[in-house]
Amino acid sequence: MIQARALRLVDGVSDLIALPEVSLKVNELVDDPTSSAADMAQVISLDAAITAKLLKVANSSFYRFPSKIDTVSRAVTIIGTRELRFLVLASSAVRSFDKINNNNIDIASFWRHSVYTAVVARLLATKCNILHKERLFVCGLLHDVGHLVMSHRIPDLVQVMQYRAETAKIPRYEAEQSVYEVDHALVGAELLKSWGLPESLQDAIKYHHEPEKAADYMLETSIVHIANSLGKLGELGGTDLSQCPMISPVAWEVTKLSPDIVESVLQEARAQFLEALLLFLPGVAVAAS
Repeated sequence: MIQARALRLVDGVSDLIALPEVSLKVNELVDDPTSSAADMAQVISLDAAITAKLLKVANSSFYRFPSKIDTVSRAVTIIGTRELRFLVLASSAVRSFDKINNNNIDIASFWRHSVYTAVVARLLATKCNILHKERLFVCGLLHDVGHLVMSHRIPDLVQVMQYRAETAKIPRYEAEQSVYEVDHALVGAELLKSWGLPESLQDAIKYHHEPEKAADYMLETSIVHIANSLGKLGELGGTDLSQCPMISPVAWEVTKLSPDIVESVLQEARAQFLEALLLFLPGVAVAAS
């Protein structure tokens, strides 16, 4: 029942929110054992806009790849097909939401938080020695997209949820569950599932408020959970954990990290945040400056 309700919300925006065809094809190729690096390079090169964005991202100081990447073929060689999948996704996913109506959301603030969470998640993934760490950047970038779907599909109920969260002083996802049974995390996961993205991304988003419920991808989910809270803290310019959503002890335990890393991670995240914002959401970055 709950899953079906989330799926109906996603089905209702499928004509408005869709990944570019190139992103979908790249995702399929990575999971196809018969495909080659040349196949991926050929597919990406068919989309001039994504190619230009990908090369800009790959050559930025944010990624610090060891040499200049001037062609898609070279990007595949240097970055690798699996990591490149997530760079293509990060470069193209945000624009997929341009067509939906979100009058209940400050969209610039929404994406600033998303990028901040993505930057922190990537830093935490490095500390945890995660394989293909760029997928954690994508998880952070997309962790709240369920909000966009819900705001578009059930705007009146979203206002009720916001009011419930504020007056009852409870987390937003709990207010969503109490009003509609479905929360934004589940809706976001269903959207990623409809795109055919890996289960590790789906689960990290689905359980990012409750990492203890994640069975198969608890490490990835715990990283996004911590990053979500630290992202909010970074936006406030502080390091006091009492100022952000409480971090589950399970997440600290699973990642083998501790609150001692907060100050250093946020210091590094603040140094990277604006560059990431300029790369992935230049319009938001200009509005914030």
